[in-house]
Amino acid sequence: MPNLNNSFLENRIPGQKFYLTKKGLEKIKKDYQNLKVIKRSKIQGETPKFLHSDDLDPEYISLHDDLDLLEAKIVDLEYIIKNAELIRPPSKNKQNTIQLGAKVLVEIEREEDEFTILGTLEAHPSLGRISNESPVGQALLGHKVGDEILLSSPIKTIYKIKKIKYS
Repeated sequence: MPNLNNSFLENRIPGQKFYLTKKGLEKIKKDYQNLKVIKRSKIQGETPKFLHSDDLDPEYISLHDDLDLLEAKIVDLEYIIKNAELIRPPSKNKQNTIQLGAKVLVEIEREEDEFTILGTLEAHPSLGRISNESPVGQALLGHKVGDEILLSSPIKTIYKIKKIKYS
């Protein structure tokens, strides 16, 4: 899940898709509903009053800051939900190529590594989930078992595809 402390969708791209697993989309929908409940409870709670001076009550300012942040998070999640596309396994005759949702076993310098290629919102490299937009994810998409892909980031690395499977 992305860090929603700031509006991470400030530069929205029209027609942008967010590729998510069913579980990932359910989590975002749950987070969305929870934020709406929190916002509602903050609005219905007792709002701080102005002090008898020209300054605003700090509690009042804090409440409005909290509400603004909550609203930004809610708007971001609404946008994601509206533009979500579920990752589904490809048809049997296309499961020999790497697509979104593939679990891929690769050999890198005589060592094996396995990861699943997902959309950016569910990527977590330390847990073996890489983004389809990452350099490795982009390079592997569309390839088959036996293919070798050369990636040239600071160091040239060859990824040999050993196995592809879909859940």
